[in-house]
Order: sequence, then C-alpha cells, then structure tokens
Amino acid sequence: MKHFYLVCLLVFCSLSYAQEKPSSGDIKGFKVYPNPVTNGKVFIQTDQNAPKKILIFDVFGTQVKETTILGNELNLSDLVAGIYVLRVFEKDKVATRKLIVK
Repeated sequence: MKHFYLVCLLVFCSLSYAQEKPSSGDIKGFKVYPNPVTNGKVFIQTDQNAPKKILIFDVFGTQVKETTILGNELNLSDLVAGIYVLRVFEKDKVATRKLIVK
C-alpha cells in the first residue's frame, strides 16, 4: 500500500510541475475543459485545431484509451471515475495534463 501512495505522489508532483511550466514542445493555445469531467465529454482546444491523437493513462501508467479526434470534443463516458493522465499529440507538438473524471 505504501508503494501505491508513493507512485501517486510522484505522478501528481510531476503533473503539477508540467501544468505550471509548459515545455518547449507544448501545443500552442492548448486548453482542456471542463476538468473535472462530469458529463462524459471533454473539450480540447488548440490554436491550430488540427487532428489530435489522444492517449489516456491511469495512475499506474497503463494506457486505457487511444483515439484520434478531428474536432475538439472527446467522449470519455467509457472511463470510470478517477484520475488520469491525458497526452495529446498535434502535428509535431505534444501536451500532457492531469485529467479528473467524476
């Protein structure tokens, strides 16, 4: 059980740092809303609004969803409530954020 808490702490610390200080490869104009997700849909907005490859991981690092969206709406109704890592690829850029599903 101690290992679980340690893994969660490391994931949350790295995610909060990534959200505060975007890397040089971050997608320009990247926004995810609403977060926390309550209705099974999340909107991903960028300046270019190009097709986006989406990867979602649980807190253990297991990939739970992979899809590509052409617009800005992502359906997450198949995910159970919890904390996830959202990774979005658009052209040669990538953005990673913490995603909460209620």
